[in-house]
Order: sequence, then structure tokens, then C-alpha cells
Amino acid sequence: MTSTSNRIGSIPASGLAGISRRQFVVGSSALASGGLALGLTLAATPPAGAQTAAMAQGAEVTVWVLIQPDDSVVVRLARSEMGQGTRTGLAQLVAEELACDWRKVSTEYVTPGRNLASKRAWGDMGTGGSRGIRGSHDYVRQGGAAARAMLLQAAASEWGVPVAELAVSDGTIRHAASNRSTGYGKVALAASKLPVPDFKTIKLKDARNWKVAGKPLPRLDTLGKLDGSQVFGADVRLPGMLSAAIRDCPVFGGKLISFDDSKVKAMRGVKAVVKVGATGVAVVADNWWRAKTALEQLPVVWDEGANANVSSSTIAAHLKEGLDAPGDYAGRKEGDALKAIAGAARKVEALYSTPFLAHACMEPMNATVLYTSERAEVWVPTQNGEGSHAALAAATGLPLDKCEVYKLDLGGGFGRRGGNQDYVRQAALIAMQFPGTPIKLLWTREEDIAHDFYRPISQCQMSAGLDASGQLVGLQLRSSGQSINAWVNPQGIRDGKDERQLQGFWKEPGDAQMGYTIPNLLTEYAIRNTHVPVGTWRGVNTNQNAVYLECFIEEVARESAKSTGKDALEFRRALMQNHPKHLAVLNAAAEKAGWGKPLPTGVFRGIAQFMGYGSYSAAVAEVSVGPNNALKVHRMVLALNCGHAVNPQQIAAQIEGGVAYGLSATFYGENTIDKGRVKETNFDTYPILRLPQMPVVETIIVPTYDFWGGVGEPTICVVAPAVLNALQAATGKPARSLPLRNLGYTFA
Repeated sequence: MTSTSNRIGSIPASGLAGISRRQFVVGSSALASGGLALGLTLAATPPAGAQTAAMAQGAEVTVWVLIQPDDSVVVRLARSEMGQGTRTGLAQLVAEELACDWRKVSTEYVTPGRNLASKRAWGDMGTGGSRGIRGSHDYVRQGGAAARAMLLQAAASEWGVPVAELAVSDGTIRHAASNRSTGYGKVALAASKLPVPDFKTIKLKDARNWKVAGKPLPRLDTLGKLDGSQVFGADVRLPGMLSAAIRDCPVFGGKLISFDDSKVKAMRGVKAVVKVGATGVAVVADNWWRAKTALEQLPVVWDEGANANVSSSTIAAHLKEGLDAPGDYAGRKEGDALKAIAGAARKVEALYSTPFLAHACMEPMNATVLYTSERAEVWVPTQNGEGSHAALAAATGLPLDKCEVYKLDLGGGFGRRGGNQDYVRQAALIAMQFPGTPIKLLWTREEDIAHDFYRPISQCQMSAGLDASGQLVGLQLRSSGQSINAWVNPQGIRDGKDERQLQGFWKEPGDAQMGYTIPNLLTEYAIRNTHVPVGTWRGVNTNQNAVYLECFIEEVARESAKSTGKDALEFRRALMQNHPKHLAVLNAAAEKAGWGKPLPTGVFRGIAQFMGYGSYSAAVAEVSVGPNNALKVHRMVLALNCGHAVNPQQIAAQIEGGVAYGLSATFYGENTIDKGRVKETNFDTYPILRLPQMPVVETIIVPTYDFWGGVGEPTICVVAPAVLNALQAATGKPARSLPLRNLGYTFA
């Protein structure tokens, strides 16, 4: 068990102007080849088939590992880095099996074009669903282990000794009998010419014996973020580049009718005003501020369509109809919950709701595209390099092998920059009107929040029955909400049902299992879609469903306590005996938080547990409510079992960030609809947590080393219910809708 607490915790953008494209591509790769490179280069991999300075100096030993003469190691990665630490974690796994010197490790993005040309040697390039490490740990470790075997064989062949007589550590191979040693860099070229071992024959190290992986090593991208040299999409500068600002129809589903550019096209720096698809208009200028300023003064006529009549109240009524509609929407049907509840000595009923939520990434959507009739390239912060690749090809009409994507680090992703590649498509459509000229499209904050793919809105009606002794005998849960699959993956809907809506209530172990055994259980759902686009939002449906289940369980526990005298923790424990991993994290959080021990006057505790993305999580919150309903969260203790803990420091950082993200949603988060459009379009109306409001966060990692779970998303879902349950302890009444500011609370 590992426990942690709060802690404080490339190419300069100015150097990109005035250089040729070849200097830009080759020079950035050369930077990655020299010594310890903290962070990634801007265009780390050039068009497929071109040779970089790094390749000229080093040798590729498996596709994952490039070793240079000075023993430095470049680990090639396909997953995206958006602040979650995947780059460092994957590099640790490769370095662990490679047995190289961690101090000499850097990383490099692989381009989708190169992956395609290599028959997808790097596999899936998407980064979402907390799968950055858990979805690729096996083959990256195998790649490192295979490279180690090849390097050892090269040294053994050079010395004429059996491989079994060699030992290696920190990138130095030793032969004890002859007292000889050599570095990886000296045998890398010979090793690169050997056949790659069959991965099926490779035995990987036991995680309990890890020396590099499993350790709280500092991140590889810290320095660039501290000194400002890290290049994000908004920082891209290319020779001759123009900038674009865009405005899309404010009502989802509406269209562009016309615009009058007679005045703005004469404004300083403006190059053109262009139509973007059927719904948007952009101004292209010599810098972004001039483009944005001109766009603000551009008269535009929209066809808003019938959706302009939709409001939050009509959507709420639509969802309520889903709760009341006849029909069988069963997800799980075990026993006879309706009969058990009807015959119960006592009943508990509640209706909960959660709103639309925008991602509000710190870096708004952007992409830089260079288009010619023969080739298209995009520099973009993306969670899915292959998705961006496909979007670029589709928009330009060019084949995939004539397109390339240079991934950049993301200034936040949270699911927004994954499957929905609207920003790449828009940038490509604009660039096609300026062949040979790089076009950087950057959304305003208002455009970013007003044209998101939002976390789905939903309502949930629940009822439970208790027998005379206070034991739970039946539970019914019916959810009505919008389907993500209906927007992004229609084939995921079968027989009119989207099981994703009941994420976290599933019976099957593995990804999002319910942690309670209830004798009579009925989970139901009704799809009630709206015109508002929805998508994945850091935790997706586990966030809403954890609020529904864990807050309702709290209500049931309090009713049960009238007969049993058992508190909310003991009530949960009794339902979790068949779920030892769920129970273990619950107990770990409760013990660390001092559950049952006295608190300062006016401070109250709440607890919650849930499973999502293959990991088990639990949280305890300590809150107080002062004058004017001033709610303060003093402390949060979170426990996580993600199976294997690749970097405990990064896990703690992800959990702390998840608390900030989760509390922002709990306190403030809501996107409302008026006249078909989102009302909240900047941080004045869509606020986020302020630093003084951040509680002390304590993390307990409880690895069991028998599975690979996610980290970035799982614990967010227990933040809100733990706080809401503590609030119920403080006030004596449940809060059944979010955000809490709508219920009259202020936040200290």
C-alpha cells in the first residue's frame, strides 16, 4: 500500500519563426537525439520514409527503441500526452525491460503515417478511456525486452561467449569471466540487424521486482512546462503561416446562410473571409488576434432551424418522459425487485439529475494544416492520431498515404480531443482554400465551450425496499439520458439499448462492475437524445452513475440505521462481501481517513465507492457548512486499486487533478440551453475550482498486481458522491441535483 499527499507540483516557440520547413522537421528531431530530452519535439517524426538526424546517429532496435552511440535511448510512443503522465509511465515500462540507464531516456511520438506504412507496428494510437498504459503495457514491455535480448546477443557474438554468461544493468553489458563490458550504444547497430525475437517467447519481469517501473520517478516533460519551452498546438509557428478564427452556427444543427465581408476584408492583416462547411465561417489573417477581431465585426445570417425552440426545460421534460414511459429497458434483472420493494416494510425513493458539462480544456481546440494538391499535413494536439489522420484525409479527399499527422502535447483532453475531430476537419477545409500556405486554426474560449461534445445530461429515478430489520431487500434504478454512442458509435446501440448508459452498474467483473450484491435488483435505462452533441468526458457515465447509486445508497443506509444502528460504512460493507476488491479500497479509504473518530466541531464525513475503467476506487470527504451556506471541503482521502502501479507519484497527481475536476463539476459545472444554444461560454459563467477551494488530498494506492486498470478517470466518479454524502451528514438532507450552486451553496 502506498500513501501520498498534496504536493506542489523541445523547441522554444520563439525559435520556430524564420526557419525552413526542412530545418524545422530535421532540427527538431535532432534535438530529440541529443542526450536527455525532457519532453517531445514539435514535429518529432518527419514524413514516412524520410531519415532524421536521430536515425543517422542511432540504431533502431525494435520499433520501440532507438539507441544512439552515447548509450542514450529514445523510446518511440504511439499514445498521447495530455498531462496524465502516460509518456513517462510507458517509457518506464520500456526502460524496465530494456535495463537501460533511465537518466539517458527520452521519448518521441510516432506519426500515424509511419504507423500505417509499418502495418500498424505501434498498434492503436488512441489515448482515452484510461487506456494509455493499460491498453499497451504488454507490447511496449515486450518491445523493451526484445531489444534487450538483441543487444545481449550482439555483445555475445562480438565476444564469442554464450548469452547466458552476460549480465546487464543501466545499459552496460558485462561478462564477468573475462572482465569485459560495453555500452548499449556500441552494439546497437549490430543488434539492429538481428531478427526480433518472437514476443510469445519473452518472459516479462515480475512487477514486484521492478527497479524503474513502479517507482515515483519525476516526469520527463516537467522542465519544458516550467521554463515555457514546451510547444503546444497554440504555440505552433511555421514559415509563411496564416491564422484563422472561426464561428459556427450557435444552434446545434443550424446552418450558415450568408455573411457580409465588405467591411472586414479591408481590415488590417485580413486575407480572406471563407465559408467552412455548411455551418461555419472563418476569417484568415496574418495573425490570430486580427482574425478574431475581424470575425467579431462580421455580419452573419444563420438558419437556426427548429432546434432554436429547445431549452433546458424542454430537455428536462423529455428526460422525465423517459422515466415514466412504458416498456422494458432492463439492463440487469435479478430476482423480482418490484415485488420485493412493493412488499417491503419501508421504502426509500429519490429522483436525481446531472447536467450537460463542457470539457473546458485549458488549451482551446486548434490545428495547423499545410495543404497542397499532392499532400496534406497537420500539427495537432490530439488524443487519437489515427482519428486525426482519417479526418484530414476525409476533408481533403487525399489518400491516407498522402497525409500525415504530427502530434503535439495536449493542453488538456479529457475525451474532447479523441473521437470528435471537428477542429482538424475545419482547419483542413480552410487550408484547402490557401494551397501551400500553413493555416493555424485556433478557437476562442467562447467557441470552445459553446461547440463542445458535452457530458450527457440524465435523470435517475430510484426506489429501494427494507425489511423490518432494516436489511435491503430490493433496489430499482431507472436512468433516462442522452446516448454517447448515438453520436459517435451507432453500432454500439443494440435493440435500441445503449449499455454504456449503465456503466458502473454491470454485473460482469473487469471494467465497471457494481460493487454490491442485492438480492433483488432491476437496472433500467431509456435513451432520450437531444440536439445537443455529446461525447466522452473524463469518466463518462461512471460520474453520473456513481452520484446516483452512492448517494441513494447513503439515503437507504440512513433509513436502515433507524433499525440497525449501523452507519453508512457498515451498511455498505454488508453488501460488499462478494466483492473483495471493492471492499478493500473502501476499507483503505475509511481507515486512512479515520472513519468513526471524532472530527472538529462542524465538520462531517461522507464516503463513496465505485468501479470504472478497470480500477476500484473509494473516497472519504470531510466538509463543513458555515454561514450563508458556505460549503468547504477540508480534506479528501482517496484509495485506488489499479492492479499495477507504474508510477505512484503520477497516480497521486492524477487523483489530485481528478479531485479538482470533480469538485469543479460538483460546485459549479452546468451547461444550460436557451433558444437552442449553450448559455455558458466562458469561465465567468462556467467557473472552475479556485486554488483556495482545493482541499488537502491524501491518496492510498492498493495494488494487487493481478490486473491492469486505468488511472486518469476512475477516481473522479467518487469525488462528488463523497462530498454530497458528507453534505447530507452536515445538513440532514440529501442534495439530489448538481451543481450545488443551484441549491444556494457558496464555496469557501
